[in-house]
Parts: sequence; structure tokens; C-alpha cells
Amino acid sequence: MALRTPKYRLHRGSGQAVVQIDGRRLYLGKHGSEESKERYRRILGKHLTSGGGGGSAADDAFGEAGLTINELIVAYWAFVETYYVKNGAPTDEQPGIRLALRALQRLYGRSETERFGPSALKVVRQTMIDAGHSRTYINKNINRIRRMIRWATSEELLPSGIYHSLQSVEGLKAGRTEAPEPQPIRPVPDEAIAAVLPYLSRQVAAMVELQRMTGARPGEIVLIRPRDVRQLSEQVWRYTPASHKTAHHHRERLIHLGPRGQAILQPWLTRETNAYCFSPKEVVCERNEARRAARKTPMTPTQAKRRPKQNPKRAPGEHYTTQSYGKAVSKACRKAGVPTWSPNQLRHNAATFLRKEYGIEAARVILGHASASVTEVYAELDHAKAAQIMAQVG
Repeated sequence: MALRTPKYRLHRGSGQAVVQIDGRRLYLGKHGSEESKERYRRILGKHLTSGGGGGSAADDAFGEAGLTINELIVAYWAFVETYYVKNGAPTDEQPGIRLALRALQRLYGRSETERFGPSALKVVRQTMIDAGHSRTYINKNINRIRRMIRWATSEELLPSGIYHSLQSVEGLKAGRTEAPEPQPIRPVPDEAIAAVLPYLSRQVAAMVELQRMTGARPGEIVLIRPRDVRQLSEQVWRYTPASHKTAHHHRERLIHLGPRGQAILQPWLTRETNAYCFSPKEVVCERNEARRAARKTPMTPTQAKRRPKQNPKRAPGEHYTTQSYGKAVSKACRKAGVPTWSPNQLRHNAATFLRKEYGIEAARVILGHASASVTEVYAELDHAKAAQIMAQVG
């Protein structure tokens, strides 16, 4: 019986070249590359000269052509760039995955994936501890690495035993590790908000006030359009974000605005229904107009002939992103001389107020949480009230 020649094939899920020998799938590198073809010829030669009987020849071939961590990361990243996308833009998970895989790549990039086990994963984790990262951040990154291995298993790039063995590595426990605990996110003091508002553009100042009033997420505030706001009654409006954090769980997000929130938002609803209420492009135009009006000397002929660049590298967008919103607030904090705070903390302000005045269930509904336990993370305990009660009780 003639010996069957294993074929050089493409693994579509990873873009890798692959050959199957004795039931074992061997990955050769990027499909079509000279390196992968050379490895295929070398492995095929060992296989054919051994008579196709497997044994040491197949084992040698596998040892030479096993999928490396670097190759796996390349294959996985192609998946990440298509999966972790929302409304055509990368989600915040993409940079998180990149940082997690960078630590893995530095230590084991050239190692074969099949040799990556619990001990190696603990080494990666220890480097994160030595770098001073917080316990929860490290646990999240280790889970990201495990998630890549699980994906590779589902794509038949790796045998299932590798992923199952990595699951035996438990997450770091509070009080039982050198990794520090993350600093809790606190509400922004009212005086810090008041100090920053004069240094913000009127667009960003309105976003800050509206977010503090409603408890909306930064990503929900930056996307408000007139078409998304509906008047339910004389007292209540409803904003339905076109995109929100839990949309992929098929949860509806409704943000209600009372008279004070309406007063903040009303001036921004006069534009076209599909236009974003808060536009960085508008901020730049207003700033340039103010600079021209404040000029004390006339423009020279050369300055008057200048035209804006047609395709500037950093052109302002139609709406703020969570990153540009945060940067605007951070810059204003530095100008005001107050400790830097982020827009996400304003959600904690609203949660604390709502819980104190109306209870945890009311805060849960308004903030859009699925369970009250999540709201507990956002709402600061009312220690003043507890002290007042105990003063009476004794």
C-alpha cells in the first residue's frame, strides 16, 4: 500500500499553515510563507523516511513544528480585532488584552504552546506582582490569557488538556498575596467639581453636570443625540442610548431626566436630530473664534491667506469618546490645581446620593444595574447617618 502524503493546508481560524501526521495537527507558521513551506518539507521528509509509522519520527516533527506562543498570539489577535468591536470601533477590552499578552510574550513568546502549563502561568503572574499591579488587575489579566487558550482549544489549535490544567491556577485572594489591593473609587467632592467647571468648555461642563445628575456612564453621556431623547410627561424626559455597556446582554438602558437634568440638556437639543449634542469639533471652532476676537493686533497678509489643513492627523470628532472626555476633565483639574478625578467617579456621586435618599433598590434601577450587589460597589455608605444613630442609641 502506497504511503499517503500529508498535505500542506490552511487553518482558516488562525491563518496558520498546518499538516496532520498520525492524527496530530502540526502548525508551521503563516500560511504561504517560505518558512512554513520549509518546515513542511522538513517534517514531510522525516515522516516519509520513517515509513509513516509514527513513533519517534512523528514526535521529533511535532517538537520541531509545535505552535509557539508568539504564533498563537498572532492568530488570536486576528480574532480579537473582529470580536471586541462595538459600533465599528474597538472596545476597551482590546488594549486590556494587549497588555496581558505582552507579559506572556516577553517570557514565553518563543516557547511551544503545548509546554505552557500552570507553573508557567504562575511565573507570568509573579512578574505582574513584582511590577506592582493590583490584585484584581492581575486576576483579570490572567483570565485574559486563559481566555486565549480556551479560544485556541475551540479552534482545535491546542488539545483541551492545556486549558483544563490552567484552570487549576486559582485567582489571587485578598490578604494572601503580595499584590496590593486596588484603591476604591470614591465620589468626587463637590468642591472639586465646582473648582474644575470654570476651566471646562461649556460642552464638557454640561456633560459633567448631566452625568452627576443622572448617574449615567461616561460612554452614555458622550453619545446623546436629540433623536434619543423623548418627553414622557411635563416632568420627565427619557434618554435611550443608542449604545451602552450591557447591550450585548440584550438589556435595555433607559435614563430618565427630571426638571434639573432637562434644564442642562435643553440648550443642546436644538441641533439636527442625528447630530451629537456634545461635539469636540464645535469646541475647537468656538475656541478659535474666541482667539480671533481676542487678538490685539491685526492679522498679517500671510496669516490671512492660511487655510486649515485638509486632513489633519488629529482632527476633532463628531462626538467625545470616553478617553477624550476624561482627558478634558484631567486637563481642567491640573489648571484648577485640584487632585485629578475621572468622569466615571461622577457615577459614584449619583449612586451615593440616590442610595442615601431613596434606598439601594431605587439606586439600582436608576443606574441600570442587574443586581443590588453591583450598586453597593458604587454607593458609599452613609457614615454620618450611622454615627447619628449610634449617638442616640449609645
